[in-house]
Amino acid sequence: MKDPNLQPAIDSNGGDNSQAAIAAHSLVQYSHPTLNYEVTTMDSRTSGKTSSKDAVSIDDKKEGVQVSTYDHHQDGARSHDEEGIFRAQAEHPEIHNIEAILKNPLRGIPRATLMEQVTVFCNENELGQHVELFKKAALVAQSPNDFETMPELNEDDRYHIRREKTHKWAISKQLWMLVFVVSLGSAIQGWDNTGANGANLSFPQEFGIEHQEWLVGFINSAPTIAGLMSAWLSDPLNNWLGRRWVIFITALFTVFPVLAQAFTRNWWELAICRLLLGVGIGCKITTIPIMTAESVPTAIRGGLVMSFQLFVAFGIFLGFCSNMIFYGIGRIAWRVQLAAAFVPAVPLLVLVWFIPESPRWLLKKRRYAASFRSFCRLRNSNIQAARDLYYAHAQIEIERHAFEGRTYSRRLRDLFVVPRLRTATLGSLIVMLAQQLSGINIIAFYSSSLFVNAGYSTKQALSASLGFGAVNTLFALPAIWTIDTFGRRNLLLFTFPNMAWCLFAAAGAFTMSVDNSARVPLIALFVYVFTAFYSPGMGPVPNVYASECFPLSHREIGSSWSIFINNSFSTILSLTFPRMLAKLGPTGALCFYGGTNLLAFVMIFLGLPETKALTLEELDFVFAVPASRFASYQVRSYLPYFVKRHLFWQKSASLTPLYRWEDGQSSASALK
Repeated sequence: MKDPNLQPAIDSNGGDNSQAAIAAHSLVQYSHPTLNYEVTTMDSRTSGKTSSKDAVSIDDKKEGVQVSTYDHHQDGARSHDEEGIFRAQAEHPEIHNIEAILKNPLRGIPRATLMEQVTVFCNENELGQHVELFKKAALVAQSPNDFETMPELNEDDRYHIRREKTHKWAISKQLWMLVFVVSLGSAIQGWDNTGANGANLSFPQEFGIEHQEWLVGFINSAPTIAGLMSAWLSDPLNNWLGRRWVIFITALFTVFPVLAQAFTRNWWELAICRLLLGVGIGCKITTIPIMTAESVPTAIRGGLVMSFQLFVAFGIFLGFCSNMIFYGIGRIAWRVQLAAAFVPAVPLLVLVWFIPESPRWLLKKRRYAASFRSFCRLRNSNIQAARDLYYAHAQIEIERHAFEGRTYSRRLRDLFVVPRLRTATLGSLIVMLAQQLSGINIIAFYSSSLFVNAGYSTKQALSASLGFGAVNTLFALPAIWTIDTFGRRNLLLFTFPNMAWCLFAAAGAFTMSVDNSARVPLIALFVYVFTAFYSPGMGPVPNVYASECFPLSHREIGSSWSIFINNSFSTILSLTFPRMLAKLGPTGALCFYGGTNLLAFVMIFLGLPETKALTLEELDFVFAVPASRFASYQVRSYLPYFVKRHLFWQKSASLTPLYRWEDGQSSASALK
């Protein structure tokens, strides 16, 4: 499906985009044995002259980077040196992509030069026996739409590349296994949430804290409180150990502390167990989406990465089933309900060693031969594996010169001061905050309490919560297809207003007389409809988005920031909801979250770029567009178009896309 927001760039010397042409460009040339390229910096504040010191960082100077200035107004959009060596132009990740132009870093490199670069790359990285394969792969990455006419490819090569478009879900068994195994880790999180949901009806009474709402809220939110800090460990642990080892170690924290909850003798022992559980969850939920995003094809990345949320939903459903099964076993019911959540971690601890390491993590470590072997296991053919590796390598080398070698504190600072990273940081903040503003975690933790307040008995409340879990799982399934076609942003913009009215309607139902037989069924209905809108939108999108919006150099620490934000607000809401429920009642509490859903809608509309259908590396150009320009486009261009086209039915209304491919280029993953 072709993204309507993409189109070939119009020449900046004429046409409608002439006003978007920047005043000056300066050029930084890096010499790399396998990739020669220029970094075009753009500064609208200058007037045709920029000095080399404006274009190069202190780190670049220390590395001996050769600097040359270049004015594109004097010489077109591309250049060749005297030997005919083409330097592929790419926006530096630190620079604002003011013109919102997307670029293929291999586009325009002369054939002889590209073949020379591929040969050097293979010989220097233990891939010498695959030189001819990588030459073909580089040609496909350079011109992805021309593979049918490339004489270098055989029919088997064309068959597999063609099927990426016609049978995009026909992926390798190893890739299916990887997605399944790592997603098991997320089922633990959902199961624990619902285990606490059922236990809330019993453990406060056993420990004598049923009237201490803040303490009950603290125990429930203990995993997210611990996750606030442990999420920041994701960056160094992933850097040192790799994705698989981190998943294995964190899985240990979701077995033993979970089982120990069944043997606690007082509230603080239970709190300690849940804090230890949070240590594992914080790192795990940061790493699992990254592992999946770095391994799957671009065309279905959203659908496969959302398996994280699908398994969370499945874990929620299994937790509610467990609550019902163990409800009648007496005083120890809540202990079993909490401890049962360890089950998904057991197969995870074993199966994680039967899947390959993330190929992009191996690229980050310059282990190219190992990365190629990993790609080969995860793709249907070697030509696909070589193409994905070389294209990712080309863009990652650009990122590497911008960010390589920086310390943990410097990478953390970069999230807020480097324009490309700052926009991604803002996007992840919006999507994670929006998930908590939706109120879903309140429903997951306290739905049983809400149904008891509505007039249900304990058993009836658990049964109604089981329905919530079933709806949450069932309605997450459509997002497997819609997240990569309808898009992440569109899913959220469609579902948030609908979630808002559902909460307002549920709040209104609580005002009905307790003698009205329709009162409880209506409350349950609106909670279910709310969940049905949440599951295909706000459910899968946040973790998908956080795993793909940051460049490889900052992916772990960027995801840590995202999980920190998510856990921070989850903690706040879990701590405050029992008190809010006691003071405002169900009607006031649900109205409050109905309002926060509308607030989240506005935030998403103004500040969340779309990420579908582009490789992880190509998203550098999307997030290099200043947030202010993105918001301005939504208000000044998209909103008037939407009103004219969809409210006043003016068929003549037209919209100029924000993002454009330069000179008719296309993504190396354009087969989508």
